[in-house]
Amino acid sequence: MTQVLVIDDNPLDRKILRDVLTHDGFSVEEASDGSAGLRQLYDCRPDLILLDVMMPSMDGWTVCARIREVCDTPLIMLTSLNSEEEITRGLELGADDFVSKPIGSQHLLARVRAVLRRARGQERPQEFVYDDGVLRIDAAHHEVTLSATPVELTPTEFRLLLALATAPNRLHPYADLLQAVWGPEYRDDIDFLRVYVWRLRKKLEASPDAPRWLSTERGFGYRFISHARGHA
Repeated sequence: MTQVLVIDDNPLDRKILRDVLTHDGFSVEEASDGSAGLRQLYDCRPDLILLDVMMPSMDGWTVCARIREVCDTPLIMLTSLNSEEEITRGLELGADDFVSKPIGSQHLLARVRAVLRRARGQERPQEFVYDDGVLRIDAAHHEVTLSATPVELTPTEFRLLLALATAPNRLHPYADLLQAVWGPEYRDDIDFLRVYVWRLRKKLEASPDAPRWLSTERGFGYRFISHARGHA
């Protein structure tokens, strides 16, 4: 049985989460603060963590950072804050997703399943290589280099780059990218996509505000501009 660790200082919120998850067949462990949550992490070794951001003493940001020092267990942050800045902060700390409070049960379950699906997914590597002499993307070996220097990307960043690069110079609508990379549960989360594109630009582009490869079609989507021979 899939085990979920809920770390939240609000007893009512924990009860709601426990009821929704157990009704759907999950096993649930609870912690009422960050310190207790870290202890539970070691004790129960959960498959997924639901972590509240706004907690006294040790907030969710700190707990997330501590968790990522020791493991890569999938982690969803629960927050009433939903700005790009907050999403960026959480992703930089290692969160996999955000769910805004108040939480709808079906929305929560969809996101939980999606995060677990991505974490467990063992997709066959694509036989795809892009190389324009500066940027090289090797899908089979999960490698990206800039002028032969390795670039470290998270699995999600790599999936997003691959989704764009395998169809170069073509407009990718926001909803299509979100569904391809994250799943149908994310089709409307444009802010989430913007954060990830910005993260990719910071890692790949010499000038993120004037990108060479990752172009924005404002109001529509993104385009990977190929500079490889045969794609001009």
